[in-house]
Amino acid sequence: MIQVEHLTKTYGDFTAVDDVSFTCRPGTVTGFLGPNGAGKSTTLRILSGLTVQNAGSATISGVKYHDIPNPGTQVGVLLDASAQHAGRTGREILTIGQKTMGLPASRVEEMLKLVSLSDKESRRRIRNYSLGMRQRLGIAHALLGDPKILLLDEPANGLDPAGIHWMRSLLREYANRGGTVLLSSHLLHEIQIIADEIIVIGNGKIVAQGTKEELLKTAGTFVRAVDPAALANALSAAGITATASGEGLATEAAPEQVGKAAAAAGVALVELRQADSAGLEDMFLQLTATTQRDHLSEGATS
Repeated sequence: MIQVEHLTKTYGDFTAVDDVSFTCRPGTVTGFLGPNGAGKSTTLRILSGLTVQNAGSATISGVKYHDIPNPGTQVGVLLDASAQHAGRTGREILTIGQKTMGLPASRVEEMLKLVSLSDKESRRRIRNYSLGMRQRLGIAHALLGDPKILLLDEPANGLDPAGIHWMRSLLREYANRGGTVLLSSHLLHEIQIIADEIIVIGNGKIVAQGTKEELLKTAGTFVRAVDPAALANALSAAGITATASGEGLATEAAPEQVGKAAAAAGVALVELRQADSAGLEDMFLQLTATTQRDHLSEGATS
């Protein structure tokens, strides 16, 4: 379990992390979201023992990272896939980790196979790796010691769609086996698919946290019908306010309410779902509005 309590980190007059508290439980993937400079990476660096906080505590299974015996066998960390010795090969990187942790040599081959790095690729120097290959190697290193907890900062950067799907499946299976994952990412769609719980941070403060269902429960419903006009009339007659959204309608009402209203009016639906595919993005932008670098000016065109 990961536990952060009243964590604060300052750099001179700048407060990077401001009284942050959260818990990540075994068997869950926790998405850690926030704009650039919000405090995500600083929090992960404190958890992994690379940065010292000014106040509060950050513990893993009840102890600080520095107090964990042979920490690589307990906690897998990937904070920067490019922070690897450019002159070494991928195989050498994993072999050094394997020997440092006192693991059997077979673990190197197991991890290379797990992350789909071929024997030829594993013998290439890191300077000749693409970012996606470095990410795969970083994930392999994080999993090398068969840890129960993973701390990952933007692990999908540089991965192609197939790689992102692979990583998603890997982390989901890891959590299903009882592992704990704290995953920082800017890919909101991926977080929405994989995360069980979500933490949103802005200006160093937690602005929202909870299960995905709790945070998106007000996302409403998207509905599409064979006859859009008849659907609009049916919802209006049922007292449900709806607005145009692509080829359908969006409403804050629950899917059950929308379905019943359409059925009562004899309207055939071709799509009815919780409108959460855009809900996470909307929630994220709303909660972090004051911390965004880029703002779309009123009346601007895209």
